[in-house]
Amino acid sequence: MSATGTTAEAHLRRMADVLDEARRDPSDGVPPTCLLFGLQSLVPCDGVSFSELDIPTRKELNEQATMDDEGECSIDGYWRWRHQYLQCLQVSRPHSNPETTQMADFMSVRRLTSLAIYTEFISPFKTIASIALPTAPNRTRVIQLFREGPKPFSDHEMTTLSLLAPHVYALYREAADRRRPPVRLTLRELEVLRCVARGLTTPQIAEQLVVSRSTVRKHLENAFNRLGVSSRTAAVARVFPQPEAP
Repeated sequence: MSATGTTAEAHLRRMADVLDEARRDPSDGVPPTCLLFGLQSLVPCDGVSFSELDIPTRKELNEQATMDDEGECSIDGYWRWRHQYLQCLQVSRPHSNPETTQMADFMSVRRLTSLAIYTEFISPFKTIASIALPTAPNRTRVIQLFREGPKPFSDHEMTTLSLLAPHVYALYREAADRRRPPVRLTLRELEVLRCVARGLTTPQIAEQLVVSRSTVRKHLENAFNRLGVSSRTAAVARVFPQPEAP
């Protein structure tokens, strides 16, 4: 067997070991805490983070990181300048399967470091790779790998992340399911939320279910109370952790 073949097999075994360790992780992290450290060992970088954001309310719903100190940049800088963060805008786009990207796909390091989003939020990291996981509309759910140096992630490293992405998503869902208390809604409330997850408006839901708009609003109000949430986005994320197919 060639040295190249031996190296490739060893790398695949390391990938499998990282996933297996995450499946057996006894912590309550979502995703499992050790997964981030495993990714950092497979794809060398200065740190790995996981975050979930609700865009309309600008709330950080979940956050983990392998870095002890992510710097002094405020999340306010992200919200102020996120329109400059082209990779993040791609991550925020609705998608039904995990997607991998890196900053070099969207702009040069020179261009990035000239932007306010770099100064106020991203600095000192010049290279970022992302695994964007499916989530509810108007939310982001992403694992990011950070490097301070300007060299992009290699094709081999991005292929590693692409191969891992569906397994990472499965691990996230398994961990989330373990922590999520059971949802108890009426069948009609579930029907209404399923329509919301498909992007239908109140009039469209009323037409599809052949009920009045006020009835739709009442079902939503009842569902919000049962779920302990205050928005359609939060309710959909609570009941349908994966996006609903149209």
